[in-house]
Amino acid sequence: MGQPEQPEPRADGAGPFTTRRTWNRPEGGTVVWESRPARRRGVLSVSGPGEGAVHAATAEPAGLTRLRRLNAVASAAFVIGGALFALGAALSQFGSGDAMESAAVYFAGGLFFNTGGYVSLLQVLNAPRHTADGGRLVTSRWRWWGYEPMRLDWLSTFVLFVGTLVFGVNLLDSFLQGLSVQQTNRLIWTPDVIGCVLFLISGHLAFAEICHRPWPCLHRRSLGWWIVAVNQLGSVLFMVSAVAAFTRPGTGDLVSEGVANWGTLTGALCFSVGGVLQALERP
Repeated sequence: MGQPEQPEPRADGAGPFTTRRTWNRPEGGTVVWESRPARRRGVLSVSGPGEGAVHAATAEPAGLTRLRRLNAVASAAFVIGGALFALGAALSQFGSGDAMESAAVYFAGGLFFNTGGYVSLLQVLNAPRHTADGGRLVTSRWRWWGYEPMRLDWLSTFVLFVGTLVFGVNLLDSFLQGLSVQQTNRLIWTPDVIGCVLFLISGHLAFAEICHRPWPCLHRRSLGWWIVAVNQLGSVLFMVSAVAAFTRPGTGDLVSEGVANWGTLTGALCFSVGGVLQALERP
């Protein structure tokens, strides 16, 4: 007689996306793969027969080293990028009023956000993947790019990266001078709003990854949840800033320059705090 077939793993997730799989081990107990812990820390949750406690099975040392390096680069990029955006907003609110000075600082911060967004995508592409039977995590060859739209973690980080690129258009256009009100709203304000929308979508997808359902949840003991929550708050504040930065066609004035500056400053600090917390979410 042949070996009995192993039951299919139980899959959980948001809509068509699988963010958690649970395997029953032949000897008893379970193995649980969750998307964020696996790609950020390289771990699976394993329980033995009759065990109440759960321990972690980690990827091989080379894979863990890769995760640590990518996480260090991404977290540092968001800390520095957020700090520069906050400085740019402070210069705009309290400085000499030189728009080019603030624009230069914003542009430098945007380059760090671009870096953080792309490295976040690399974290997904090069994270250890679970084997078919759920027994271990395996690190594959290095990839600079990949198209995996049915992975929620890939979709979230891809949308984030695109959002940083759209912000780059906004920041480049901010160096243009002599623009009409219509040109300012089209070339500077519109990319700003689109970038904010993409950041909000990315944050919502990140919540779905952690919560294994389409709507947000409350996981106060989860470091990953706090990182996503702080970054999403930053995205909301960026959106408030963007709305307040609309130039009124009739007067040529912003809806509220103070709200725009303070929204950017506080939102940027949220991303810096999120970067600090991300540095702790490592193998």
